[in-house]
Amino acid sequence: MKKLSKRVNSIPVSQTLAMAAKARELKSEGKDIIGLSLGEPDFNTPDFIKEAAIKAINDNYNSYTPVDGYQDLKEAICRKFERDNQIKYTPNQIVVSTGAKQSLANVISALVDVGDEVILPAPFWVSYEAMVLLNEGVPMIIETNIDSDFKITPEQLEAAITPKTKLIVFNSPNNPSGSIYTEAEFRAIAKVLEKYPDIYVISDEIYEHIIYEGKTFSFAAIDSMFDRTITVNGVAKAFAMTGWRIGYIGAPEWIAKACTKMQGQSTSGANCIAQKATIAAVDADPSKIKYMVDEFERRREIIYNLLSEIDGFKLNMPKGAFYIFPDVSSYFGKTIAGHKIENASDFSMLLLQEANVATVTGDAFGTPSCIRISYAASEENIREAIARIKKLLS
Repeated sequence: MKKLSKRVNSIPVSQTLAMAAKARELKSEGKDIIGLSLGEPDFNTPDFIKEAAIKAINDNYNSYTPVDGYQDLKEAICRKFERDNQIKYTPNQIVVSTGAKQSLANVISALVDVGDEVILPAPFWVSYEAMVLLNEGVPMIIETNIDSDFKITPEQLEAAITPKTKLIVFNSPNNPSGSIYTEAEFRAIAKVLEKYPDIYVISDEIYEHIIYEGKTFSFAAIDSMFDRTITVNGVAKAFAMTGWRIGYIGAPEWIAKACTKMQGQSTSGANCIAQKATIAAVDADPSKIKYMVDEFERRREIIYNLLSEIDGFKLNMPKGAFYIFPDVSSYFGKTIAGHKIENASDFSMLLLQEANVATVTGDAFGTPSCIRISYAASEENIREAIARIKKLLS
């Protein structure tokens, strides 16, 4: 009898990866699929980063790395945190991992016990909930909507806190909505958390450099929250290094040590060449990647304007990341091209099967009235994809 563990059966398949796999399957059958489901920049890694990797190869970096990362990389990350985020970490508070996803998994595993509640403001990145469930924690979802720009209020947070609350996860700029919490909004939330000293905060800042309005603010820069905040970041999105698989945390030293312990029994240290390349990335002034951000901003305007022409799409203007998260609930209950649309999953599948456009259902992000559309794609593909959607829905 084939019997998987309750643990693996308790978690859902990643909907972003599932949709990408379904799109690839249809492509292999000869369908002309336009993929707007994955959050992956369509740029090449900048040359100065590739040159650092080539130098590391020629310098014969090929051995196991320290579990928590090379010392010179951790020092570079500390410089980056001080320069960009006004946070002072020391190298013993830094842990380098195989992608920010592993960084998050380490932290959640290190902090969450059976029955601990983890507050997830929705929409949230798909893997947060699965990571909590894997550790037998209880996801506590705070719902938002497009009218609040998909951000929670201090009052909502206060109402969600119970004696079992252990952790809250913020992601700003947000995947999937592109929303950004302002400094004032984070400080108001911190005022609530100051009353609950046993609650910790994960601040996922992987999209910090991909912003179009205002600026990002790091939760750990609030003095009263520094000792209770784990800042998660990486180089995948801003530096077009998704396949290089380097993420990192800045955290209280006792949490950093726990994450090193976790990692020492799973993957050990991250890739040696990628770590050396990451030093060049985090040491670089953010202006070196502005050309990518400028192009994403141009595409944001294009996709927003095109979607605005489709009746039934309710939009907010994303201020960061490279996703737009329209509310499509006006279509629920309707039948389109023979498909009965009951929810966002049905709507997303309709677009894939009838318009050959891959998106992701908002159900995966805890917001079932929306779908996520990535504009980390060429202008040509964006225009063609939205034209197909418009034609189908008209």
